[in-house]
Amino acid sequence: MRIDVVSIFPEYLAPLDLSLIGRAREEGILNLNVTNLRDFTTDRHHKVDDTPYGGGAGMVMMPEPWGQALDSVRASAPEAAKPILIVPSPAGAVFDQQMAYDFAEEDHLVFACGRYEGIDERVIDYARENFTVIPVSIGDYVLNGGEVAVMVMVEAIARLIPGVIGNPESLVEESHSDVLLEYPVYTKPAAWRGREVPEVLLGGNHQRVARFRRDEQIRRTATRRPDLINLLDAAKLNRKDRDALWHAGFAVVDGEIIAKSQLDWTKES
Repeated sequence: MRIDVVSIFPEYLAPLDLSLIGRAREEGILNLNVTNLRDFTTDRHHKVDDTPYGGGAGMVMMPEPWGQALDSVRASAPEAAKPILIVPSPAGAVFDQQMAYDFAEEDHLVFACGRYEGIDERVIDYARENFTVIPVSIGDYVLNGGEVAVMVMVEAIARLIPGVIGNPESLVEESHSDVLLEYPVYTKPAAWRGREVPEVLLGGNHQRVARFRRDEQIRRTATRRPDLINLLDAAKLNRKDRDALWHAGFAVVDGEIIAKSQLDWTKES
């Protein structure tokens, strides 16, 4: 996969040289390039922003440096299919694990790191000629710029590329891989500061361990992210799953998962 990032602070992306992402770059699994937007300015101050038309606070990123930067990125990979241009924005679709999987299937991703009050909207319109443009948010809050959001998304996406994670099976058991949050994990020693590792994990019975972990996923999700419980496919839940849901405060009624507080006791659960 090729990833291009355009930013006025390329040094902000330095952490992408570290850990598994850095190793993937070294091994040629991931081709990641960072472009300095200021390289496409013509004045001695390398200005990239100006006051907004219509008034208002803050500054807006000028279109011409962005137009030239995106032209340069596109020209550097002319043989590739239409790249995906991801624009971090609080007004975009919320990034999630499924989106990460979808992006990981692409050959070329480009990230446009906005700053100030954002990028001149004409840049977004122009970019659609050569890119598939997707505004994306990493949450309902505002950051100073897109660089932090890009690092979050690049790590989430890149780790799904074959060869980046040493043990691919670990991806299957992670939080959000099957809607549920990940189960708690433990290591040696078995007893630490008066706290014991759950006995079921010490016995070597893989079936019991699997059931314990599944129950813990359901319990943890119901406690921390109850909104995710309704995304489970009720038709795929077995009796023990339903029991775990019941103890976590949910019931399956007529093929739907509902909170026990909303349960109509005239129906069977």
